[in-house]
Amino acid sequence: MNVRCAIYTRKSTEEGLEQDFNSLDAQREACEAFIKSQKGLGWKVVRKRYDDGGISGGTMDRPALQGLLADIEAGQVDLVVVYKVDRLTRSLMDFAKIIETFDEKEVSFVSVTQQFNTANSMGRLTLNVLLSFAQFEREVTAERIRDKIAASKKKGMWMGGLPPLGYDAVDKKLVVNQGEAEIVRSLFNLYLDCGSIRDMKAATDKRGYVTKRRGAATKYTGGKPFTRGHLAQLLRNPIYIGKVAHRGEVFDGQHEAIIDLNTWEAVQQGLDGKAPNRRSANNKDQECLLTGLLFDETGDRLTPTYANKKGRRYHYYISSRLVSDPNDANGWRLPAGELETTILSAVTEFLRDQSRWARAVDLSGLQAEAFYGLLERIEQMVRLMEVESADRVEVLSNLVERVTVAQGTIIIRLRIEALCPCWEGKVHDLEVPFQTKRRGVESKIIIGGVDALQAYPDETLISVVQRSAEWWRLMTEEEGWTIEKLSERASIPSCEVTRFLPLAFLAPDLVEAILQGTQPIDLNVERLKKLGPIPADWAAQKRLLGFETPSNT
Repeated sequence: MNVRCAIYTRKSTEEGLEQDFNSLDAQREACEAFIKSQKGLGWKVVRKRYDDGGISGGTMDRPALQGLLADIEAGQVDLVVVYKVDRLTRSLMDFAKIIETFDEKEVSFVSVTQQFNTANSMGRLTLNVLLSFAQFEREVTAERIRDKIAASKKKGMWMGGLPPLGYDAVDKKLVVNQGEAEIVRSLFNLYLDCGSIRDMKAATDKRGYVTKRRGAATKYTGGKPFTRGHLAQLLRNPIYIGKVAHRGEVFDGQHEAIIDLNTWEAVQQGLDGKAPNRRSANNKDQECLLTGLLFDETGDRLTPTYANKKGRRYHYYISSRLVSDPNDANGWRLPAGELETTILSAVTEFLRDQSRWARAVDLSGLQAEAFYGLLERIEQMVRLMEVESADRVEVLSNLVERVTVAQGTIIIRLRIEALCPCWEGKVHDLEVPFQTKRRGVESKIIIGGVDALQAYPDETLISVVQRSAEWWRLMTEEEGWTIEKLSERASIPSCEVTRFLPLAFLAPDLVEAILQGTQPIDLNVERLKKLGPIPADWAAQKRLLGFETPSNT
């Protein structure tokens, strides 16, 4: 009997991969020697190589790993051999998924140096314990780096990454670039002269100002005209007054300031004065959150408007062509509050899900400190977007380039460069399936499906259900976890943790329906926030969540 053995190798960094005999070769050589020692059992090496170089074990998005799983699904592999277990994955949840795939195809798994075999229960138990420690080690390392960054920033130190316009990084310190510093001062003065970022943008284009240019003369990034988002970020950056920001606090930096304090405060007052007022039912002249960002599939802009019915004001976004021809059957008329909530929820959940935004960018060039600095910026963006304020408007305008409403789909184009300047010019599209449903005098936007014959999984809803299960595991299997600690970890209010935690006890068929996208079309995260407590009784859950109508019970 022949046992087809596939060898999987991985190295987290690209260091040394250019050598003739590198770490991946060493892992493969050890695995081949082990397979030869099992020749009597019919073991034979699959000649196809499954090598992932320069990729972390904390993600499943690895080309060679995905190729291996595809070959397993195709029945081309009987046994997977690795040098060490953490070469396959460092995530306990990912490991469980991988082993489940192996089991379905009756594929065994062997670690050469640890002598584990998943064909027996003791091997599975030992592997789970080992991976738990591997994941613990990775999380502890991340916490140490974050603590180091926090302590260093409180001392005003520059913690790496790409220096902003006006500065160069020399020996891990910020040093003023005099030529660029003059441009920065001109930009601040331009804002004071123009009075708005829109007019300032036109003035910078006329003067030929461009973003910071990085790299060699023949191969470089940057050097492009400023966007309004670029300018807003620059004018708000406390780096220019010799400060360092960290988690909403500002500390004295160790670098020289470019902008004097009087100019800085005048610009900040101007920016704050241009920000929209906090929304309220009585603010009839409120500025809509998505003004200037919305378009339909034809390129027609959606503009804000309102209608008064029985003393109540209803706000909408409508296609511009409906203004001249209200009877145009192809024009869009969408409720403003529902649409804004949908966009905010989709963007916020994308930022919260590290695996999703990591797939949209190239993380290979980031050093550890820069990576955790990126995590910190994203966490801050999430916090700002969850509170109705001028900061939320600013974050959204910087991050969202365009929102296109088409039949059945909302496409949100994100400027990835808003997360990190090193990704200048890179964009990523979020697609949100939806349909509208009439409720009384108003339309409601329903996320998760546009056609009863098709399934559209609601990634946001799935993420909330999965997160609730993880919360319950932490509270029941590990010490020290409380609602408050979970709230701090997820960067959400503790009341939301309490509201969503019971989702860990959903009936299995309801969970399966959510994963497949066959849940009721109006069941989404926003509706869950408005519902009462989730009952423990499975039949009651179905009735509450709309899987069964009262007449069917």
